[in-house]
Amino acid sequence: MRLLVTGGAGYVGSVVAAQLIEAGHEVTVLDDLSTGHEDAVPEGARFVRADIREADQALDGVEAVLHFAAKSLVGESVREPGRYWAGNLGGTLALLDAMRDKGVGRIVFSSTAATYGEPERSPIEESDPTRPTNPYGASKLAVDTALSAYAGLRGLGAVSLRYFNVAGAYGRYRERHAVETHLIPNVLKVATGERESVSVFGTDYPTADGTCVRDYIHVSDLAKAHLLALGAITPGEHEIYNLGSGTGFSVQEVISVCREVTGHEIPAVVGERRPGDPAVLVASSARIQRELGWKAERASLRDIVSDAWGALSGK
Repeated sequence: MRLLVTGGAGYVGSVVAAQLIEAGHEVTVLDDLSTGHEDAVPEGARFVRADIREADQALDGVEAVLHFAAKSLVGESVREPGRYWAGNLGGTLALLDAMRDKGVGRIVFSSTAATYGEPERSPIEESDPTRPTNPYGASKLAVDTALSAYAGLRGLGAVSLRYFNVAGAYGRYRERHAVETHLIPNVLKVATGERESVSVFGTDYPTADGTCVRDYIHVSDLAKAHLLALGAITPGEHEIYNLGSGTGFSVQEVISVCREVTGHEIPAVVGERRPGDPAVLVASSARIQRELGWKAERASLRDIVSDAWGALSGK
């Protein structure tokens, strides 16, 4: 297939683009490089440096779009909500209109489990209420809502994939964020000497070791889910699938495994809880496993950390 990957110079988008090329697809990557890296664009992909609102120039002959281009920092979204509504929702609406004009009727959207906000139960299922607690999650939920509307009104075929924390590496493709907010890369930065210690916010949560439990999914497994979703698109329908471990890992577990994998002490500094941090955030992937046959192949925390460390350290 001839495919457009928006945000394909970013972490997840580049891995998906690489796997698509490996599967024999013809790939165009569109990215403005505001957070992505041109050297992350896979060999064999055509690269178009442009804003998502200029996607029309990359859509000729395209049969489907995989959409990753977005702003994704929760804290920044609270400080600058307008940028998130304009970029995530406004940019996607412009993309959908360009797709309509070019006759492209299929899209896989990289959504987020942040659309659920603070859940009433865990693991979270697709039928659970969506109550995002920040503009990032709200803007992504708005895109999901728009996709449902476009499916019903225009016959668009769409699949949204919702997940929390993606980690690990796929060959040379790894996390390279200018502002790093994710736990695993920040812990590993202590091992490389880029940070002196890692912060642990609260040790009195109602979990096995008192620290927060979060969901982690290997970037390779996440990419495979996008390829499966691409093949499951039905015109006029919008499907939503969660991707998660079903159990999650605690902050202390992450730090301990990082110590084992790297062989470094990795000092941890315990602080007070952060306001609004739920004790457990875990998503259920039962539906996508049942309907699309997706299964995480690198689900262990050691696999995730080992791959991330190998790509970061060159080992």
